[in-house]
Amino acid sequence: MEIAGHRLPEGSCWDWEVTGRDPGALRLAADHDLTYHHALEVVFVAPALVSCPLAFQDPVFRAPTAEESARLARTLGETTPVVVAFEADAGGYEPVSCLIAAERVEIRHGLVRRSRRAPDPRTPGSGAPDAPGPPAGGTPRWPGVPLSTD
Repeated sequence: MEIAGHRLPEGSCWDWEVTGRDPGALRLAADHDLTYHHALEVVFVAPALVSCPLAFQDPVFRAPTAEESARLARTLGETTPVVVAFEADAGGYEPVSCLIAAERVEIRHGLVRRSRRAPDPRTPGSGAPDAPGPPAGGTPRWPGVPLSTD
């Protein structure tokens, strides 16, 4: 699979999702399952036009058609260095056609963990705030319910 002249790594990256967007960049994450991590990021720097769902599966990347290029020229009034077109499953009955125009594209490889559980306050050294209890200088704090011997 290839995006704007950049070869994507071999493997199963069928789940895709937008993980960040602002005027400076559009970040797509991809992997075989996005529940806990992703191993591929595609970053479109300075996007001029983005027409894609927030989450999609099995994209088929291709060169933009003449009609898509003409629509971009009419909409933007200029050409952009990177134009990526693709069809993807967005959960509907038919694949959706997507189009992204940007200044450049960056492909980033590496494992990025996605689960951000709050630290457990009962775990010493977890960095979580102390469990509720008396103020400093009072009786020691106990992380659980009072013991029956108290």
